[in-house]
Amino acid sequence: MPEFKPEEIKNAILDAMPEAEVEVEDTAGDGNHFQANVTAEEFIGKSLIEQHKMVYKALEGMDVHALGLKTCTP
Repeated sequence: MPEFKPEEIKNAILDAMPEAEVEVEDTAGDGNHFQANVTAEEFIGKSLIEQHKMVYKALEGMDVHALGLKTCTP
């Protein structure tokens, strides 16, 4: 299983949503369990599921084992 740094996940999200505010924490310290908080104008008018799909699409190709995700609008 690949290990990631929080910055790698944050940068992948920012590549897809450059104006977003993104915080990523490695919750277990093992490079496999993360909590991401994403605030983006792109989420306005989108359901929570649609918001999460947007973030997961940004992480496509990264095999992140466990990601807790909180999304919101500014």
